[in-house]
Amino acid sequence: MAAEQVAKPATLPPYPEMILAAIAALNDKNGSNKSAISKYIEGKYGDLPKEHGALLTAHLVRMKESGQLFFLKNNYFRTDAPDAPPKRGRGRPRKPIDPNAPPPPPKSASPRPRGRPAKPKDPEAEAANPPKKAKTVNPPKKAKTAPAPAVDGSAKRGRGRPPKARPAEPAAA
Repeated sequence: MAAEQVAKPATLPPYPEMILAAIAALNDKNGSNKSAISKYIEGKYGDLPKEHGALLTAHLVRMKESGQLFFLKNNYFRTDAPDAPPKRGRGRPRKPIDPNAPPPPPKSASPRPRGRPAKPKDPEAEAANPPKKAKTVNPPKKAKTAPAPAVDGSAKRGRGRPPKARPAEPAAA
C-alpha cells in the first residue's frame, strides 16, 4: 500500500516559506514582483512541480489576503519589513482635521428635501386665479375619413408634395 502512494519530495519547504525567503533574499526596496520571486525559487529549488506557476499565484494571493504580504504597484512586500510603504485605502484620502477649527454645525433631524422649495401659498392670489379643472374623461377621437376622390377618380395620392394646380386655359376662338 505504501508503494502505491506517490511520495512528495521532502526537500521542498512549503510555498509561503519559499516566498518569504525569496522576498528577503532579493531585498529590493521597491518590492519583488511575481516573476522575480518565481525565478529565485526555480534557481534555488530545481525540482519544482509542473504547476509551479499556478501554485505560486495561489499562495501569493492567499498571503496577500491574510496580511503576510503587501501588494503595491505590481510588487510584493513583507508586512513586517521596516521599509515597507504605508498601506493606503482606496479612493481619496481624508482631509486632516484642524484642531483650531470650530466644530461643525449639528445635523438636523430631518434631511432637506430634494428639488426646488415650493412657493408660499397666497390666499388672495388663489382667489383671483382659481386652479384649472382637472380633465376627467378624454373626448372621443374622431374617426379618420378617407380623402376625397380626386377629379380623375383616383383616391390615393403619391408620396411627397402634390403638383401645383394650373389654371384652366381659355378656349381659343
